[in-house]
Amino acid sequence: MMESNADSFNEQPVFAAELFPHRSLGRRGFRVLLILSGSVCLLYGMFFIATGAWPIGLFFGLDFVLLYGAFRLNYRSGKAREQVTVSRTDVSVRKFTASGRMVEHHFNPFWARFLIRRHQEIGILSMQIFGEGRRTDIGSFLNPDDRESFAKAFKGALATVKQRI
Repeated sequence: MMESNADSFNEQPVFAAELFPHRSLGRRGFRVLLILSGSVCLLYGMFFIATGAWPIGLFFGLDFVLLYGAFRLNYRSGKAREQVTVSRTDVSVRKFTASGRMVEHHFNPFWARFLIRRHQEIGILSMQIFGEGRRTDIGSFLNPDDRESFAKAFKGALATVKQRI
């Protein structure tokens, strides 16, 4: 009975984070942007078609379609996310692509190393976990401030796990 309690204690996460890309424009803002830009494109497109410059009017329609497509691709890529957990026995990184495919990486916390590449002016450029001949990137889609806060918390979690022997 005592062994199962120790196993459950070792499996409880010391650190858990879900990372996802930030999108500054929500769904409501997206609709407002589309309505405004669609109205402008329609108004000017109709003006140019009415004055006989119909190719310009068609290009306004093409502009609107390209704007819509770019935002749809941006929101689709925003569905990507990563789940990072640290326990006494495992460092787990689950990466979910925008299409829903999941790739999972596991590291022994006592062998895992956290590598941060920095630039003096920009801050953290990239973060990687490596150990036992394997490596994976973490939080490549995060902004510099979020990378800093994640790096600090993750480093602290690894240090905590390594101290509790």
